[in-house]
Amino acid sequence: MKNKFFLLMLVLVIGVLAACGAKENKDNSANSNADGTTEQKQVLKVGTSADYAPFEYVDAAKGEDIIGFDIDLIKLVGEKIGVDMQVQDMDFNSLVPALQAGKIDVVISGMTPNPEREQVVDFTDKYNETEQVIIVKKESDIKKEADLAGKKIGVQTASIQENLGNNIAKKVDATVEGRTRIPEIIQDMMSKRLDAGVLEGGVAKGYLKTNDKLAAFPVEEQPEDFKAIAVPKGSDLKDKINKALKELADEGKIQELEEKWLEKVE
Repeated sequence: MKNKFFLLMLVLVIGVLAACGAKENKDNSANSNADGTTEQKQVLKVGTSADYAPFEYVDAAKGEDIIGFDIDLIKLVGEKIGVDMQVQDMDFNSLVPALQAGKIDVVISGMTPNPEREQVVDFTDKYNETEQVIIVKKESDIKKEADLAGKKIGVQTASIQENLGNNIAKKVDATVEGRTRIPEIIQDMMSKRLDAGVLEGGVAKGYLKTNDKLAAFPVEEQPEDFKAIAVPKGSDLKDKINKALKELADEGKIQELEEKWLEKVE
């Protein structure tokens, strides 16, 4: 009886192992190349701050996915270099520290290189240039930078607009207040906790379209402002992404994305 029981158990075990082996072979064949070898596509974690329409944002009326110019661009870059780009939302001021800590592999978030950032991460070639504007309520008496004297200016913390706002504030004797997310600046303007905000032109355009109580005008001294993709210091991703960006520009793909997503403030 013991021998028969042992043989029965052995047959069952062999059957289970055979079934598992067949399933594994089936799964592997789905990822097999023509020469019989298998290859698993690399996944890169991409950090962005999804409060920066039209570059990266969530349109709640259409779903929960992060969309925008930067998102379309980084996916095209991923196709060029043969990886899957996995995008995750983070606060803007945590993006560079997360990249340094290895929690993410790439940052694309309307980010402008500056000396502080360039000390700790590498940037690719630029992929977009833009203008900076001051956004205000139409009913306000703020029509130019000089009118900001004694006013409160909202900026996104750790952004190029924060530096620009500080420069304007020194010039006209105004106060600068930082906010984590762009919508907070707009909300606090509408509730009169802020008098104005410094935003990128393309971002401001989106708010002007949806809120007829807002107006905007360009800052007087436009800094050289362009966007680039951030990668860890010394990473070979920089050269790979630069090659992809050049190819996409030569193919007219970046221009197509600009026509799809971006407009200047009129």
